[in-house]
Formats: sequence, structure tokens, C-alpha cells
Amino acid sequence: MEVQGSLNLVGYGLSAIGGGIGVGLVFAAYINGVSRQPEAQRVLQPIAFLGLALTEALAILGLVFAFVIGA
Repeated sequence: MEVQGSLNLVGYGLSAIGGGIGVGLVFAAYINGVSRQPEAQRVLQPIAFLGLALTEALAILGLVFAFVIGA
């Protein structure tokens, strides 16, 4: 049995799963922090959105690498 094709899309799939887990962890920590100290919401919200942006940027970078390296 011979396998044909490339594994670049599998790599993108793994990076998308990692991004989803990362976003879940970021907002779980945000919700936990706000539930413990509601007055800290103004401080924690920009940090949570920054974590979201960085995590999603890594997933998009995985998509770019999948197409660039696979081409």
C-alpha cells in the first residue's frame, strides 16, 4: 500500500486544534479571574483579547505554512 500526497493539511489540522484549545484556556482563565474579582474585569479583558489574538495568529500562521511549504 502506497500513500500519496502530502501531510501539510494534517499539520494545519493540528495547528487548528491547538488554536481552539488555546482560546478555550485563555477564556477559561479570564472567566475564572472575573468570577473571583469582578472589579478586575477592566484589567483582564484586554489581556484576554490579546491572548485570543496571539493564539489565532498562530493558527493562521499554520495555515500559511501549510500552503507555502506544500506548494
